[in-house]
Amino acid sequence: MGLFDAFDASGSALSAERLRMDVTAENLANAQSTRTANGSGPYRRKEVVLEQAGSGVGASFADSLQAARGVKVAGIVEDPTPMRKVYDPGHPDADAQGYVTMPNVNTVTEMTDLIGASRAYEANVTAMQTTKSMFTRTLDLLK
Repeated sequence: MGLFDAFDASGSALSAERLRMDVTAENLANAQSTRTANGSGPYRRKEVVLEQAGSGVGASFADSLQAARGVKVAGIVEDPTPMRKVYDPGHPDADAQGYVTMPNVNTVTEMTDLIGASRAYEANVTAMQTTKSMFTRTLDLLK
């Protein structure tokens, strides 16, 4: 394991968690959007898919650790869960029976995801600060 691998791993995790927070904020902002920008129906919840950076496969456990280089974003996918139907006959997007198709966004789930991503971000900041402190102390010993 190289000298700056801890920074690389924490840095990649910081980027990934920031994207998770951005996507969660987008979901919360569109929780009541019954039409997308192109008018193709209600907003559909998005999720960030993360995967291990590097191959992660080696002949031994030590080789696998050496190959792992943090986390990367595999993509952003739409949640396939069904949309909600809400009875609101006065809504401009209501169907003939008076039901409006609403996004599949649950604000409680989104807030929980936001808290989890925020805590993971904080943990990686702490890991980077600890690594920096260890490097500083090592350099002080060499003086």
